[in-house]
Amino acid sequence: MANPRFDLNLLRNLDMLLRERSVTGAAQQLELSQPAMSNSLRRLRQLFGDPLLVRTSEGMVPTERALALQPVIREVLATVERAVQPQTEFDPARSDRVFRIMASDYAESSLLPHVLRRLRVEGPQVTLDIMTPSDVSFPDVEQGKVDMVINRFDSLPQSLHQKVLWSDRFACLCSRDNPINAAFNLDNYLAAKHVWVSKTGMGIGVGMNPANVQRLGWVDEALTRINKKRQISVFTRHYQAAMLLAQQSDLIATLPTRAASLEAHNPLIAVHAPPFDIPLIELTMAWSPLLQHNPAHQWMRRLIIDVADRSSSAFEV
Repeated sequence: MANPRFDLNLLRNLDMLLRERSVTGAAQQLELSQPAMSNSLRRLRQLFGDPLLVRTSEGMVPTERALALQPVIREVLATVERAVQPQTEFDPARSDRVFRIMASDYAESSLLPHVLRRLRVEGPQVTLDIMTPSDVSFPDVEQGKVDMVINRFDSLPQSLHQKVLWSDRFACLCSRDNPINAAFNLDNYLAAKHVWVSKTGMGIGVGMNPANVQRLGWVDEALTRINKKRQISVFTRHYQAAMLLAQQSDLIATLPTRAASLEAHNPLIAVHAPPFDIPLIELTMAWSPLLQHNPAHQWMRRLIIDVADRSSSAFEV
């Protein structure tokens, strides 16, 4: 028998309260007054017989019951969202939809130009709003504020759908005037100066420390496994900047091959295979369950996946 106190809006409010962990923040997100959200929390506590959110010195903290309810509530809301969406066909040739895509510098340079070429043919009026990892948070993705995020992720919330677009190897770029070209081996690689480049995940970046190998990423972790360490002179979060710096006569940039391929025909740059083994990296696309069954979103996901499947590295090293 249905609970007479049950109101689907309460689940929506609880979902936002658990995301924001703040009555004020949840009220602002749902454009409700703070008293109305406080009243919702009171009703929810009565409904579930649990405090759900407890105020502490560090803010409001969800109870064990609330954490268990969170994925269930998100699935219920996603199901309702799918049920009420109009089941109309999406016509990309006539659409002027804006797709908001968070893409790392790596994805933006190696994948999205191919996507744009396809869009010019199949959806000429479709617009891409490309955002950086620092512009977006995982709650933004979960709430469908961003269509998809494309990056190399250390981890993703279980609530998100995801698809690995490709795996990639690494290549080393350096100036043709760099003396290391005469003997590009491990000893000379370690004796040289290096450009570090990486930005996984999302959120505001922090400063780097050459001594903190655990945070330096794939290249330096691979060197650690053979008890070696390189000399990092420059830290950057942009692959284009790393490739420009590699033109200096004393620097080496070790990058994913698909990014390095952009310099394949640069007469100032020499390309080498790394003189040690580096594990493959994966480029992943993730999106909200709220958008899983949206026809326009399905079309864009298929297009991106097809472009990624068809594309290949521009050169071998």
